[in-house]
Amino acid sequence: MALGGYKIRNRTGLHFVTFAVVEWVDVFTREDYRKLFLTSLAYCQEHKGLELYSWCLMSNHVHMILRTVDGDLSSVLRDFKKFTAKALIQAISSNPEESRRTWMLSIFKQAGSQNSRNAAYQFWQQDNHPEELFSTAFTQQKLDYIHNNPVAAGLVGEASYYLYSSARDYEEGRHVGFLKVEFLS
Repeated sequence: MALGGYKIRNRTGLHFVTFAVVEWVDVFTREDYRKLFLTSLAYCQEHKGLELYSWCLMSNHVHMILRTVDGDLSSVLRDFKKFTAKALIQAISSNPEESRRTWMLSIFKQAGSQNSRNAAYQFWQQDNHPEELFSTAFTQQKLDYIHNNPVAAGLVGEASYYLYSSARDYEEGRHVGFLKVEFLS
């Protein structure tokens, strides 16, 4: 960790980021919610200059290696989290088949009431935990960590079997997954 906490200091640098749902609620076990997340991330790639190098969406958190074309990663992440928080809360609220709706919304409401930055609900934990990737070895360590996260969680036997990550893209050496990735060399 850099002196003074985890912050994006090198605005043009490549960063590893992690953010999680409050209380580690397993929201992304449902296809509709995963699709909303992925569609929103693809929008940022197409319209906000987000360059995505690696990613893995787990049931309650996400890891990514990324940067932005214009060097304003903080703003893109802030807008992405704000939009997806509202959209996911709405999706949960309006899903008649969501058996966990009352439970999840009560957790998000409680978290929101404890944070003056929110009007009602808080979906994402506050921090992005950004780490600048300053060397090839550190970058490779983070890439391996991202892709092996589902293996370590016991969800798959091999990283490339997990659909919600860029591991298959890297194994194939070409875009085959849900999101377009820029390959790290």
